[in-house]
Amino acid sequence: MEQQRILSVKDLNRYIRMKLESDQVLSDIWIRGEISNFTHHSSGHMYFTLKDADSRIKCIMFASHNQRLPFKPKEGARVIARGNVSVYERDGQYQFYATHMQPDGIGSLYLAFEQLKQKLDGEGLFASERKRPLPRFPRTIGVVTSPTGAAVRDILTTLQRRYPQAAVILYPVLVQGKGAAPSIVKAIRTLNAMGEADVLIVGRGGGSLEELWAFNEELVARAIYESAVPVISAVGHETDFTIADFVADLRAATPTAAAELAVPHTAELRAQLRQREQVLQQGLQHRLQQARDRLRRLQRSPALLQPRRSLLQHAERLDRLSSRLTGRMETRLQLAGAAQDRLHQRLLRHHPQEGLRFAGRRRQEAERLLRQAMLGMLREKSRQLAAGIRQLDALSPLKVMGRGYSLVYDEQGERLIKSLSDVEPGDRIRVKVTDGELDCQVWGMKREGAGKDEGTGTEA
Repeated sequence: MEQQRILSVKDLNRYIRMKLESDQVLSDIWIRGEISNFTHHSSGHMYFTLKDADSRIKCIMFASHNQRLPFKPKEGARVIARGNVSVYERDGQYQFYATHMQPDGIGSLYLAFEQLKQKLDGEGLFASERKRPLPRFPRTIGVVTSPTGAAVRDILTTLQRRYPQAAVILYPVLVQGKGAAPSIVKAIRTLNAMGEADVLIVGRGGGSLEELWAFNEELVARAIYESAVPVISAVGHETDFTIADFVADLRAATPTAAAELAVPHTAELRAQLRQREQVLQQGLQHRLQQARDRLRRLQRSPALLQPRRSLLQHAERLDRLSSRLTGRMETRLQLAGAAQDRLHQRLLRHHPQEGLRFAGRRRQEAERLLRQAMLGMLREKSRQLAAGIRQLDALSPLKVMGRGYSLVYDEQGERLIKSLSDVEPGDRIRVKVTDGELDCQVWGMKREGAGKDEGTGTEA
């Protein structure tokens, strides 16, 4: 029987927690409910229960997440929360871990805001490396906002106060309502097509999420992203954030701050110019004083006070250098003459006639030695040839056959017969003697030391 695996309670709770955390649906979900049993612990964590008419779930929101909440949760408040589901292993109880929370009244808008934000961020519209620097001294500033709100007055007043020499192109648009987003997009594209503005300020005053929603529309975000002119987003107050803020090249906390970021302050530029003018003047005065001091030193120098004495010193030095040069040249000429004499003697020793006479003597000596060597070699080769002839004559088969010996071959005359085993009675053989050959036939054979054999001899 197969042994069953037995889990501890801790292992079981851990297994269930891993299952829940690996589920794609439960890893990032939104839920709606009413807060009850709310506790804001001294550690900063929030513990509460979300309930509806039919059920409830325990929740926790850690301090690292609830510090960014735009409101204060309280008992009985209806909210929409985002997070994941997991298990608290110690108690074996599953609960909801919240990371974001909004009041239920704007929950659907906030959900749409988060979803669009994630989408555009994934496409790279918020990337910091694509954001462009603003021009330092813009000549023309385009303003896209409502012509009647407080934001346009703040922007124009700030621009006139800080940098009145800059021209301003105001493009009036709707900033809330159904037609606001297309109106803003048209304004951005028109100002780009005009090609006059060096920087654009796009924004409005503060308001609720619904009132600022035009600046959370995808078409507005893409129009800002596609703008060839740098864009400053100035939407709402310091705590308000929109999609336009993330896409723009620079976010300003307020419309007034946007105007301050768009242009330098004329008074500050004047102060900087005065400071640099003062530094330049001090530098010029310092250089002028250095030149005066140098001029006074030159005026007191002996070369200018008594120039003839300086010239006489240089003339004396020139005479000494001329004498040294003449002595050096004479020495070099003497050395060159001695070297030439030595070379002449060497050339005489290597005269071609002397070389030819020496070569003739060497040739005659070489001929004599070569003649002696050739005669000696001929005598040695003649002696070796005579000895070889004598040795060949002594070893010649004809010499041996002349003493009564003969050579016996097979019938074809190709194989030499050396033993009785090489023939059989009746075989024909050839016997080579001194002056010819005999054709014979074997009639009998007799071995050394044996009695009478089958035959008594051979017949030619």
